[in-house]
Amino acid sequence: MAKWIPKHEAPEPLEGPVVPVVVGGTILWFVLFLVQLPFYGWFDDRGHAWWVWTCLAGAGLGLIGIWYVRRRDAAIKRAEAAGLDTPAS
Repeated sequence: MAKWIPKHEAPEPLEGPVVPVVVGGTILWFVLFLVQLPFYGWFDDRGHAWWVWTCLAGAGLGLIGIWYVRRRDAAIKRAEAAGLDTPAS
């Protein structure tokens, strides 16, 4: 089998407002958890209690994501201020 050779260079990665997107997603997961919490008995009766806990897990992982992207954003800004190349994503 022949080795795959790219026909063109890969495009630059897209950079956007990463921190607000992760914060918004985390808030959304937590709101979904709070909305489903009063209906926990209904979900449990139908074997779908995992839906509630999935939303809580999404909010918890989102908190880790917020910590990560804020540190990454700060490191990129420090590197730019020092005149260095930006760190790899």
